[in-house]
Amino acid sequence: MGSRKKSYDREFKMEAVRLVEEKGRAVSSVAHDLGIGTNKTLYRWIEEYRSHQGDAFPGSGKRRPEDEDVKQLKKRIADLEEENKILKGQRPSSQTPGNKVSIY
Repeated sequence: MGSRKKSYDREFKMEAVRLVEEKGRAVSSVAHDLGIGTNKTLYRWIEEYRSHQGDAFPGSGKRRPEDEDVKQLKKRIADLEEENKILKGQRPSSQTPGNKVSIY
């Protein structure tokens, strides 16, 4: 049987970080008391909190505003690259060889 990854909600993470940041408790002590598997997990949460403050731990399916901007920009780039690819292709009206013009 595979082990299932444990999931923690935003409030739990914020409380764990608060215990370290504001109360001055040791990371290993907080991790042990809260039943967090490794210190690495709590260190990662602390780093995310320090980097993003109020936007830390947005939750599944939610993004920070800057992440949403990046997603939209990547989509726009992909769309423009597709348009560029189409425009670089040979158009049906330019299929006559060389500079010959057909006259009927």
